[in-house]
Amino acid sequence: MKGYLTPSALSSLFAVPILVAASVAALFTLSGTPILYRYAAVLPLAYLMGALPWGYLVLLLRRGIDIREYGSGRTGMSNALRTAGLKLAGLVLLLDLVKGVGAVLLARVLIGDPISEVVAGLVALAGHNWPVFLGFRGGRGIAPGLGGMAVISPLAAACGVVVFLPTCLLTRYLSLGSILGVVSAVAVLLTLVLIEFNPLGFSSYLYLIYGLLGGAVIIWQHRDNIQRLLNGTERRIGNPAARIQ
Repeated sequence: MKGYLTPSALSSLFAVPILVAASVAALFTLSGTPILYRYAAVLPLAYLMGALPWGYLVLLLRRGIDIREYGSGRTGMSNALRTAGLKLAGLVLLLDLVKGVGAVLLARVLIGDPISEVVAGLVALAGHNWPVFLGFRGGRGIAPGLGGMAVISPLAAACGVVVFLPTCLLTRYLSLGSILGVVSAVAVLLTLVLIEFNPLGFSSYLYLIYGLLGGAVIIWQHRDNIQRLLNGTERRIGNPAARIQ
């Protein structure tokens, strides 16, 4: 099968147990060390977590196809849905969510201040969008961004999902649902910080950096979708991905 166990796939797969072992080792050995040491461990781990190209790996291993050769050429859930269907796209979504959750939680446990969580979440988002394993071309950032937001502000993340789902169902535009979901989540996060609504004890104005910068990056990654939406040529849910010529 074309692309089966390519060097990119092998390097990514080998990275998974190494990342898990390194994260566990950092948690057990770096607690109480100078904060620069902890940042030096968390940030590369966050990037590599984000850079794991699950969309590429799942479709390669399960279908023997290179997702980058279909549809938008991206590796995220949306292109996986059009290329391989709902079941594999759901798996890609779950794995990509875990990247954002894992990066922010690692920073929370090992460093323990809001700015470390913000930086780790943004670095994981950058890894997803520009993964070293695939020549720095990955996804658009929705799933890992949502995963990080779910740790930073579960309510804002939930509101984003509440906007995303009906928008996608009613319009059949995943991109429109994603964009509006991001805008809604950031707006809710801003509101929560301004009114100092802090039921879980994690609220901080510093988290706005994550929402604003992360949201801006995600929307920038959707700039081609935005142009097609304006032109009336955007692909709808149910339209299968064509192979890139």
